[in-house]
Amino acid sequence: MSLPHRDRPSALHIFISTGEVSGDLQGSYLAQALYRQAESRGLALKLSGLGGRRMAAVGTHLIGDTTPIGAVGIVEALPFIFPSLRIQRRARAFFRQTEIDLTVFLDYMGPNVELGKFLAKQFPDLPTVYYIAPQQWVWAFSDQDTQQITQISDQMVAVFPEEANYYRRFGATVHYFGHPLVDQFVQPPDRATARQQLGIPPAATVITLLPASRQQEIVRVMPLILAAAEQIQVVRPNVQFLVPVSMAKLRPAIAAALAQTNLNARLIDSGSVDAIAAADLVINKSGTVNLEVALMNIPQIVVYRLNPLTAWIGYHILKAKIPLISPVNLFVNRAIVPEFVQAAATPEAIAQAGLQFLQNEQARAAVHAGYAEMRSLMGAPGVCDRVAAHLIDFALSPPGGSRA
Repeated sequence: MSLPHRDRPSALHIFISTGEVSGDLQGSYLAQALYRQAESRGLALKLSGLGGRRMAAVGTHLIGDTTPIGAVGIVEALPFIFPSLRIQRRARAFFRQTEIDLTVFLDYMGPNVELGKFLAKQFPDLPTVYYIAPQQWVWAFSDQDTQQITQISDQMVAVFPEEANYYRRFGATVHYFGHPLVDQFVQPPDRATARQQLGIPPAATVITLLPASRQQEIVRVMPLILAAAEQIQVVRPNVQFLVPVSMAKLRPAIAAALAQTNLNARLIDSGSVDAIAAADLVINKSGTVNLEVALMNIPQIVVYRLNPLTAWIGYHILKAKIPLISPVNLFVNRAIVPEFVQAAATPEAIAQAGLQFLQNEQARAAVHAGYAEMRSLMGAPGVCDRVAAHLIDFALSPPGGSRA
């Protein structure tokens, strides 16, 4: 039985549902902005949700930690089915026992769609917003997937202009306030300061490797990036490699893989920002981190490879056509930075592209120009607070609006 929804409450309880490292990071940015906006209005606010340690650290009561159970791909997701179902059961029990004023879905498509269906059936008056929606506009296999997302969402808040246009074509009410990462890099970290913090000489050539934030990437992506780095080192023997660790649980595997190479590399446990800012080049897996690298104005190469069976199903059965995968390139709908995906992702190709950036000033200048174009589309700083203000306004608005 649905708990009654309060009309114009003086206190709010908002639930944020997300997963994986990037979702936890964006969830933490949103949580901080929600608290700021609530305080400015004299509202008491409580946040609960599914996420990870970053969200918990900024005051979100976690119902479950979803950061270890994310995957990209059909085959890759199979090991996480049962852990995900356990957390979903816990979340459903929480909703049955707790009055919530607004639910915010943040990326994390499969689990969020299932949670959304449950809420639509059991709590039809509970307002819902999808923030940072799944990238259906890039890789949708059918309209049905997109329709499920719009059906569970009263509103959507997009972070890419084309994402907003895509979901509007399916009848969704969509708002675009910019991309939240611009708030984190209003003033990009200083290169000299970053190098000083890491004990790196000003004249050194530095390449930062960001090979994995998921277990599957340890297996599929990291070997390619490390092999490419070895080839670069043959040509540029004085290069220094930095390898930030995104999740502590991945550190042993990354350290073991590095130990099997001859790379002049060191692990960085203090976060990735200084390691990126200190670099002349970043070689990274596809993901939100690509935008961080771009906002720090560092040339980069993007690499990704899925399980061959997943790729075969996608290409041959689902007829997927994905011309671009990096968020940097998706912002401008063209290749600002080189992408190497599936069969094209070979150590030789990656190394050649890396050496081109190190040796060719024109190549670096072209990337910097592309980054400037990308930044012009990402909105002015204050995105997270604009999103948070909108979400609170929506939570305070009278219930009864129908879903798209």
